Amino acid sequence: MDKNSFKDFVALVTEVWQHGVYGIDIGKIIVAILIFIFFLLVRRLFSKLIINRLKALALRTENDMDDQVIEALEHPLRFIPIVIGVFLATEILILDESLQQTAYGLNRSLITFNIFWVLFKLVGPLSRSFSGLKGLFTDSMITWLIKAIRALISFLGAATILEIWGIEVAPLIAGLGLFGVAVALGAQDVFKNLIAGLFIIGEKRFHPGDWIRVDGIVEGTVEDIGFRTTTIRRFDKAPVFVPNSKLADNAVVNFTRMTHRRIYWKIGLVYSTSIPQLRQVRDRIESYVLTNTDFAQPPEVSTFVRVDSFNDSSIDLMLYCFTKTTDWGKWLEIKETLALEIKDIVQSAGSDFAFPSQSIYLETTTDKAENFPLPDKSSTK
Repeated sequence: MDKNSFKDFVALVTEVWQHGVYGIDIGKIIVAILIFIFFLLVRRLFSKLIINRLKALALRTENDMDDQVIEALEHPLRFIPIVIGVFLATEILILDESLQQTAYGLNRSLITFNIFWVLFKLVGPLSRSFSGLKGLFTDSMITWLIKAIRALISFLGAATILEIWGIEVAPLIAGLGLFGVAVALGAQDVFKNLIAGLFIIGEKRFHPGDWIRVDGIVEGTVEDIGFRTTTIRRFDKAPVFVPNSKLADNAVVNFTRMTHRRIYWKIGLVYSTSIPQLRQVRDRIESYVLTNTDFAQPPEVSTFVRVDSFNDSSIDLMLYCFTKTTDWGKWLEIKETLALEIKDIVQSAGSDFAFPSQSIYLETTTDKAENFPLPDKSSTK
């Protein structure tokens, strides 16, 4: 290799180095990459020093609002060094006009994204200020309002980023109008369930945590009222996702809103029970219910202890009363105590409980059967 060839090789390497990638100096590309990596490392340092310091300051205050704000803003704050790193890395590079516009749009998009990300995350902690609206709206309605605000922020953020890249949102929305009509025709059930959900929340039929039953559909505890479906946890702990239209179009029994729990029993006594015994049993059961503080008393509720009917195998007493508690476990405990008391009352009165039985009567006769003489075979000849 002569001296001129070597110079040509060096010149070629220099040219490739200076204009290797889209006319950009490779050295500056390496510097830009190093700057970006540096800010990635700064991001971790920023997270450990700045964010942890803010959390420590928030813990010193009595109000937990600032703790929730710092917690919500942790990820957007950690994204700031990346935005700065991308900006400085693109500033190092000497770009032509088209690439410069692309870098400018990228930087603006990242800044816009971070701003709307902050707003989106702040909705959660700031939603506590909606507590004053609980007198007007239910918890479910406030939850839907928060979701709507977040959806609006997301839409505005996406629209702003699209505008940065020269995509006009208004014509795009207008163009999607006809498409939306077509989709609406094929998604009638979706909109039906959405409207049904609004009616459920507006009418305050039930709230998360309520025990409800819809005959033929589901029975369990409401966990979440969504835009399309309501999540109900059955008592076997299996979740059921019920379309809102099913809950809006059918009768819903809300057991959580019961004022009392009812006890309705038929107590069958044997037919050998005498009238004084019947009266004693009835009076003692009635006295127990009316004097026990676990039971609601008339005229708040109806309470009856009466001889009700003559059944096939028993004389039936009807017990109709209500407990003050609506808690299922406490109600079962009160019922058990009542059952033991009734058992003691019946036995102490000298009577007993009846069970299904049948009596068979056999009729016998004392007269002997008459003997009828058989005809003489010879007389028939």
